[in-house]
Amino acid sequence: MSTLLFILPFLIVYSIVVIYAERKLSAFMQDRLGPMEVGPYGLLQTVADLLKLLQKEEIVPAKAELWLFKAAPLLIFVAVFAGFAVLPLSPSWSGSSISTGLFFLLAIVSMDVIGILMAGWSSNNKYSVLGAMRAAAQLISYEVPLGLSVLCVVIVTQTLDLQAICFQQGTHSHIPSYLLGIKALGQTNTWGGFFTWNVFRMPLLFFAWIIFFISSLAESNRTPFDLPEAEAEIVAGFQTEYSGFRWGIIMLAEYAMMLLVSLLGTILFFGGWNTPFPNMGSTLLLADWTTGPVWGIFWMILKAFLLVITQIWVRWSLPRLRVDQLMSLSWKYLTPISLILIILCGFWKLF
Repeated sequence: MSTLLFILPFLIVYSIVVIYAERKLSAFMQDRLGPMEVGPYGLLQTVADLLKLLQKEEIVPAKAELWLFKAAPLLIFVAVFAGFAVLPLSPSWSGSSISTGLFFLLAIVSMDVIGILMAGWSSNNKYSVLGAMRAAAQLISYEVPLGLSVLCVVIVTQTLDLQAICFQQGTHSHIPSYLLGIKALGQTNTWGGFFTWNVFRMPLLFFAWIIFFISSLAESNRTPFDLPEAEAEIVAGFQTEYSGFRWGIIMLAEYAMMLLVSLLGTILFFGGWNTPFPNMGSTLLLADWTTGPVWGIFWMILKAFLLVITQIWVRWSLPRLRVDQLMSLSWKYLTPISLILIILCGFWKLF
């Protein structure tokens, strides 16, 4: 609960910062200025947009299913928001200490498909229904390679505990009692730092991360996988009929999903809250002064923000895929490659 109380206000501030950053980065990539009028360098433009959004009238179609229409955005947001409960942010701040935290996160986040279908169907709009069906097909399809890439990490680490996965990717003198067995799971490198990150210490996991990242873009409805909202084709998809605060909730859920998958990718592949600096012998212990609760949160957020910026970079660099291309990429390429990686990771653990 304490983690969620910290995350909720953080998500609002994070969304304001990332929306501004996305506008500026996209403008830079397209040789434009972006927001410049409201505040210095347009810093207050996103705040102004948020205030305008909160004041907008909420319009509900006359023939919409009222309760489903109103509840759908909340279900989408709650499904994403609940995933933050099990994220460890530092060695001492482990969130909800669930031994199957990774399984819980993937299970609860997948419920946002139900909210998207509710939003599209209850709007009583053919464009919304089409967008909802596209979204459901896309999210369910890309949950398969995403889950398989995560399973590669589980095979290597032999645990579903996200905090244990973080401890395995660093060098620590004190480990919580309920995680005392994790040293037997393969963590023998005394250097720590980036040398013990999963993506570097196990070469196959680098390819698993590539699949995870591509699938996470699809799960977040980000370009080139933003077909559910393809505004040039189906008028904003499942959220066509939403306005004001409820539309803002849907957008907040999308940006929260970007952060959630980035944090999960950081934990699984890039050391979690561990410092990137290694201990280079007894005379240069760089990791000693870059560990602890505050440093843990700093490294976790920094790594996650770098992945969020990468998502923004991809959005403004690649064109949108067609529906057939989107489905082919998932079922013909990512899923078979993920299955091969699982087999190879199994043999790696055996030998």
